[in-house]
Order: sequence, then C-alpha cells, then structure tokens
Amino acid sequence: MTFSPSTLLRALPVMFATAALVTAAASKEFAEERQRMVAEIEAMIAETAGQTGVVRLDARLQATMASVPRHEFVPREYRSFAYRNGPLHIGNDQTISQPYMVALMTELLQLKPTDKVLEVGTGSGYQAAILSALAGEVYTIEIIPALGEAARATLQRLGYANVSTRIGDGYQGWPERSPFDAIIVTAAPDHVPPALVAQLKPGGRLVIPVGSFWQELMVLTKNLDGSTTTRIAGTVRFVPLVRD
Repeated sequence: MTFSPSTLLRALPVMFATAALVTAAASKEFAEERQRMVAEIEAMIAETAGQTGVVRLDARLQATMASVPRHEFVPREYRSFAYRNGPLHIGNDQTISQPYMVALMTELLQLKPTDKVLEVGTGSGYQAAILSALAGEVYTIEIIPALGEAARATLQRLGYANVSTRIGDGYQGWPERSPFDAIIVTAAPDHVPPALVAQLKPGGRLVIPVGSFWQELMVLTKNLDGSTTTRIAGTVRFVPLVRD
C-alpha cells in the first residue's frame, strides 16, 4: 500500500492521537496497583538511603512510576504480577528489573527534561519508557534481536515517540548519537566499558552495575576536565552484559 505525501500528512495527527489514546487506556489499568508499588518503592528508598545516598524520589519520577503501564512490558502470563516489587522473566534468559531498582537507577541519573540519555540493555522496554517521560531523547540498545524488536513494537504502540531503538552491542555505545548527558546500563559487565565513558558529556553521569555474581552499583561522574569520579551506591544482582 502506498500513500501520497498529502495523504500521509493528513494521517499523522490521527496516528499520534491513536498512540496517545492507547497510552492513556493502558495507564488507567492497574492504577491502584501502581500506586501501591510506588509506596513500596518509596519505603525501600528510605530504608536503603544509607547505602545508596538517595533519600527520596524526585516528584517527577514518582509520577512517572505511577503512570507507566509496566504490565504492557511483561509476558501476558505475568501481567497479574507486573506491579509486585520484584523482577520478572521476559524470555531469552533475561528479566525486567525490580521496580525499586528501576526507580533507584533512574534517580541516580538526576535527569533534566532536556537530557539525551543512552540505555544499554533495552530488555522489555520498561526502563526506556520511564526515561522517555523524564528526558528529551532516549537511545536504547539491545543485543538480543527478539527482545529488541518486541520492545520497539511495544514502545511504538504505546506512543513513546522520543525513544530510538537499535539492535547491537551496547558495550560499544552509540557513538554517532553521542555525547550523552546520562548513560544507564541494565546488565552487568566485569568492568566499565571505555566507550561509554568516552561518549559521556562532561558533567554527565553513568549508572552501571559492575562485577560477576554480585555487582557494585557504580555512579560515575565525568568531570569538566575529562577525569571521572566514582561512588558505590550498594550491592546489586543483574544478568551479565552480553557482548558480540
């Protein structure tokens, strides 16, 4: 099927309206469950503040966690568990992260509405959806084609228009879209990838779990002179970062 440019232009408002309606409808489902999930997250944030350095969630992040439909990003058989504060399997030996961990890592990025963010490890697409509401542009890379394609379809269906996806090796980053104000890695390498540090803007932050079985959650800040400062925000458990 083909369209003339004028027909396509007339269709665009309808397409965007449809995406907005899909997102609004998805957000109404499980609204009470999401509110309970956010309350649990806030309680955990307070309990772990001594380790993480995060005392409370930013109000924008609270509202985002309470609105993004996590059930749309998990396999249908797990939908009834979508708002429990724990990880869930999404196939291909991968998981969707615990909501608390999504919130914590996002808070550690200290995002501004104009920021350009890179995510390594798209997975289900849920973390990218959270970032989408808080930043200006989101670029997300997934090395497993089946996961990356499914996440792309879900994000597009729900209308997350400022998210760009790619199938590839996230260890190498996305150099042609760099530099980034913030980078988040949702799987664990055994060291910080140099390419990601190189693609971070001065003043930017990289949040990444580093280690083998258990990892240290590292918050790396790139200083204005190009040097880096790192602090540890606790011990975590992530699946290994898969590389080509």
